[in-house]
Amino acid sequence: MTVTRYGYYPGCSLLSSAKEYDRSVKAVFARLGIELVELVDWNCCGAVHADVNNPDAAITLPARNLALAEAQGLTHIVAPCSGCYKNLRRASKVVADDKSMRALVNDSLQSDLSLTNDITVMHPLYVILHDYGLDLLREHVETPLSELHVASYYGCMLTRPRDVFDSPERPVGLDELMACLGANVVDYSMKAKCCGGALALSHTDVTARLTGNVLVSAREAGADLVTLACPMCHTALDSYQARAERAVSRELDIPILYFTQLMGLAMGLDRSELGLDRHLVSPRKVLARLGS
Repeated sequence: MTVTRYGYYPGCSLLSSAKEYDRSVKAVFARLGIELVELVDWNCCGAVHADVNNPDAAITLPARNLALAEAQGLTHIVAPCSGCYKNLRRASKVVADDKSMRALVNDSLQSDLSLTNDITVMHPLYVILHDYGLDLLREHVETPLSELHVASYYGCMLTRPRDVFDSPERPVGLDELMACLGANVVDYSMKAKCCGGALALSHTDVTARLTGNVLVSAREAGADLVTLACPMCHTALDSYQARAERAVSRELDIPILYFTQLMGLAMGLDRSELGLDRHLVSPRKVLARLGS
């Protein structure tokens, strides 16, 4: 592993609705000896609405965080939210490839900031898979997840923009990680389909239906729980699961955990560090199979 120090971009969700994700990412990375340094004065990446009134904002907003990383002497950023990861990584690639966009970004920054270097943006999943490696991770597995049947949910943002990490249509990264942790990996048809999380407030019925379709697919394939890597997807699959049950006219009752929470369990971390009590659909019954 060549990089052991990453800038940490929590984004808006990890400090509010997804605190368990924030806690579990930090706990797992600390156990693995990977240093996370939170970016000072980070700003919102623009989420899904940044370019509604200003097309350039979809690049300039996330790119400011790249400039902050450079100012702190960092070359790599970890962004746990799939939406933040997509936005920051897209900005990093656009600025690296287009000198006029780099100039536009620098014109938009305060005088004490500039983006002169290329900053690499990584999702923590890809840090584990590609920078750290599963062979090293296996050495930290103390409690294999062999009693769990886990469905990996990628959603529609984790594997984009398309690059070297995974396939947008047939992704395998989360499955490989779960297999490394000893879980029984469940294959199902909806793992890369949209849950409608971005429409949860404006078109709740659409989110409920799309979420229901994903969860029915996972449940029918034999999943005990679903793991994912996105706060927006977690809101849809966990917080809106009751609505999803009404939309598909069947009981689901399937816990939704962040992949770092399952990593923490397999690595023997104290459960209090992983925020397992923050989910609306309780995982307690399913996780009892792993023992205390």
